[in-house]
Amino acid sequence: MAIVETTTILAGDAFCVNCFPGYDYYMSDSEARLTAWRTVVTSHAAVTERIQRALAAADLPPLSWFELLSAVKRSPTGRPRMSELAEWLTLSRGGITKLVDRLQGAGYLERVSCAGDRRALQAELTPAGEEMLEEMQLVYEAELERHLSTLSAEEAELITAALHKVTGSTCDAEARAAGIAVS
Repeated sequence: MAIVETTTILAGDAFCVNCFPGYDYYMSDSEARLTAWRTVVTSHAAVTERIQRALAAADLPPLSWFELLSAVKRSPTGRPRMSELAEWLTLSRGGITKLVDRLQGAGYLERVSCAGDRRALQAELTPAGEEMLEEMQLVYEAELERHLSTLSAEEAELITAALHKVTGSTCDAEARAAGIAVS
């Protein structure tokens, strides 16, 4: 059984809209895991909203643009295929096409032919895209630091380890569904 204590979180004089209320009763292990998941989702939504606001206040593009620019920059080749970007950002083919179109129109990305497969296209940052990514990175990191600094190093490590286990379980489930032995 897990115990979750009730906490009241205020934002100014009002309750924080994006905060998940706790409960002050005993929960089964299953209820505790469900509450943990809801807390992860709620925390993600709350921090994402704050990042979106900070980017807008700095007169910068939306978070989705940052995520795409960052994914291109972090890719091993610096020129990921559209299918890779869609997978990494959990977007559909149509969704990634529209997002890349917007960034290309703004001059931040270019589509280039893949040397190994002329039918495939890759994304590449332009110099303007590199500059925009750097500007957005400063706001993004400052906002994350503002909210994640509430965690101790030990808490951050515990959360990281726990969420890696969850992610690993999804890979194991896919492997089992494909008939691949999981160790």
